[in-house]
This record gives sequence, C-alpha cells and structure tokens, in this order.
Amino acid sequence: MDLVQAKRIVVKVGSSTLTCRTGKLDLNLINKLTCKLTNAENQGKEMILVTSGAVGVGMAKLGMQDKPKNIPEKQAAAAIGQGILLHMYEKMFKEYGQTVAQILLTREDISDRKRYLNARNTLNTLLGFGVIPIINENDTVAWEEINFGDNDTLAALVAGLVDADLLIILSDIDGLYTGNPKEQPDAKLITLIENITPEIEALAGGAGTHLGSGGMQTKIQAARIAGNSGIPMVIAQGKHPEVLDDILEGREAGTLFLPNEYKLKHRKRWIAFGAELRGVLYVDKGAEEAIRYGGKSLLPIGVTGFEGNFEPGDMVSIQTAEHNEFARGIINYNTESVKMIMGHKSHDIEDILGHKDYDYIVHRNNMVLKV
Repeated sequence: MDLVQAKRIVVKVGSSTLTCRTGKLDLNLINKLTCKLTNAENQGKEMILVTSGAVGVGMAKLGMQDKPKNIPEKQAAAAIGQGILLHMYEKMFKEYGQTVAQILLTREDISDRKRYLNARNTLNTLLGFGVIPIINENDTVAWEEINFGDNDTLAALVAGLVDADLLIILSDIDGLYTGNPKEQPDAKLITLIENITPEIEALAGGAGTHLGSGGMQTKIQAARIAGNSGIPMVIAQGKHPEVLDDILEGREAGTLFLPNEYKLKHRKRWIAFGAELRGVLYVDKGAEEAIRYGGKSLLPIGVTGFEGNFEPGDMVSIQTAEHNEFARGIINYNTESVKMIMGHKSHDIEDILGHKDYDYIVHRNNMVLKV
C-alpha cells in the first residue's frame, strides 16, 4: 500500500513514549516530534496530533511515584498536566513557526451526533488554516477515557471523524510481534497485517506501563476502527520520531494494518463506533437471519427481550439469545413501548400503544452489522 500519497495524517503518541523513566517529559523527544510534524506540514501534509501524557506529567509535578488508583486523583493530575503539556508543545512548535490549537474531547463529544459533527467541522477548519490540532482527552471532567486505553481508540475515532488517509500510533514497542519480545527473544516483528483475525487478537497482551494505560489490545481495537473507516494504520517505535520519515516516504517501518475493502460511510461509522450504547435488544433466530443475510429492519415480532433505559434516537446493541452482539442501531421507541410491543406484529402497534410512529423498532438505514 502506497502511504506516500497520504495527505491527512493522524499521529498518536503515548504517555510512555513522551516521558522519561522518571515520569518527567522527554524534552529531546518532543522537540524531534514537533520538528517532524512541522516538516510534514511544510511538505503539504495535514497533520493532527493525538497526545496522551497529561496524567503522567501531573504525577511528576506532584511528585507521585505510582499511578493514582482513584478517579479524582487521576483527574487532579490531569488538570495539572494538561497545561504543562500544551505549553511545552506550543513552545516547541513555535520554534519551527507552526501554529497549533488544543482540542479536549470526551467520549460524549463522540457519542453525541451534533457534537461529533461540530468537532468534525472545527477540525476541518483548523486544517484548512494550516494549523496542527493537538487533541487530548478531557480527563479532568470525564472518567471513561482515563480507563479507555491511553487514547488509542480516541485516535482511531478522530481519524474516522476527519476522513484521514493514515493513522500512525507511536508506541514504546516497534509493532506487533509473534510473541512478547521481552519474554521471547525469538519473537519476530509482523510487518503487514491484512486482516485482524482471532489469531492476531490473541497476540495482543495486557495493559501498558505504569505511566500509560494502553497495551497492544487497544491498538488492535484502534486498527479495527480505522480499518472499517478505510484508513490504514501503522504501529511504530515512538522513541525514534525519525520513523515518521520512513513511514511517510514509503519505507517499511513497524506494523502496517491494511484497511477493509468495504468502507463504512460517515453515519454508519458513527453508529458502529462513536455512539454510546443505551440498551440491548435480544432477538430470535428469524430476526437475526433477516438482519444478517436479508438486509432487513428489526420488527417488534422478532424482539424477545431487552435491557437498559432508552428513548427514541438512542443507540442500542442488537444481540442473539446467547448475548452475542451482531448489530447496532438507533431505536425508534422508548423502553416502555418496546416492552409492550415486542413479540407483536407491526400492524398491532397502534392498537397496543394508541399510536404508531414506525413499523420498525430499528430501521435498516439506522443499523450497522458488527464488524
């Protein structure tokens, strides 16, 4: 795959890459990183930086040796670290004449459709001005992201949000190996992954370092999200920012995940990965097969049970009786209405509820099969 032609590129850098073993910022590395990103911008690329590190920088400032174990302490560390981190980026980018902008996102900004579109419009405008957006999760007000995987998933969602041509995750490892290279000296780097199979997923280990929460599992998930958005992803060694030159000039570096041939459109992408689930619908075998293989909508008669508390327009998971998710979609009815009409035919809805807004509980146009 020719990565040389990639114009809009999201680069994610993790906490363990940005910091020294002491937990303090690796200023030499940040200087090299800002230089490489600015140089790519000067060559006509559109660069977006997704950065972790706020919690780790805050820990160092507070003199904390171990990662906080409760959410308020993590948020306090992030509140201190965010300002320090951005100031350092802004100072170093300024040395190279590059303007940057900070954007703090939470999971809700991705989950809410209007906020999702607003973020997309803002990012596109900044890129049009030649600005490099610096994106971090807003750890000071949200707790989901702190446990979410060190921004790997956020980076993939951002890449899909802006229709990026390439996602690069700079990590503290060279890529995906056939085994744990720290424990297995003969483990080999896998340079190309065409499909994320169960065997590939099994190669991913647990969480990351004491400063970063993202392990290889979250990077595989990021590759899955990016791949379904039609975006290739590379995992490479972040301690050597020169690797960006290798990737952007088409030389082999790290592990390249190829995108799927079928690319989800923007709205379907948001349904599949962006929106927050509000409930679960359990369906019978007939409804499952009609949705999976017939391209059909979900009718009330096929619903056998539900969980959660949802309203029309909320996102729900559609699962088999064995609790296996196979689709997601936007629901047309609230919890109480679903409770009353499930198992009944569509022409009975008006008699049961006194009105009928839709024949379908989830319409096919508002549904995505699990990928």
